[in-house]
Amino acid sequence: MTRIGITGHQGLPEDAISFATGKIREIFAQAASPLIGYGSLAEGADQLFARELLAAGGTLHVVIPASDYEGTFSESDKSTYFDLLDHAATVTRLPYPAPSEEAYDAAGQWVVSHCDVLIAVWDGEPSRGLGGTADAVAHARKLGRTVHVVWPAGVRRA
Repeated sequence: MTRIGITGHQGLPEDAISFATGKIREIFAQAASPLIGYGSLAEGADQLFARELLAAGGTLHVVIPASDYEGTFSESDKSTYFDLLDHAATVTRLPYPAPSEEAYDAAGQWVVSHCDVLIAVWDGEPSRGLGGTADAVAHARKLGRTVHVVWPAGVRRA
């Protein structure tokens, strides 16, 4: 069994999406079955991870950071969010009353605390606020988790 978490950027450039998809598939192919994936289904890396995990036959565990989390999504991403949420085997809802940096940070820490391996679709830059990808990576490294940083060389995010 391999417990794999996801952290990563939203608004991924097209080059990063194709690169990350290939690398995530490679990581899944090399991991011991069954695969259990943890993430918050945020637009971008989280949704990409969840789609690939389900396609690989893995089990999805969703961590919802706060009440009204779905209100943070665009209409197209909200549709994907609800579709993926319907495929989740389990859901953990954190007790935050509204989406916030603190809620996102808590969700990232929850994911890291429950996984053995963390995939970070990350450009290596500092977080743009509390609870960003860099924060989750730092927490994972502090806990001694295996971290796979997945980002194509020379690609910048907006």
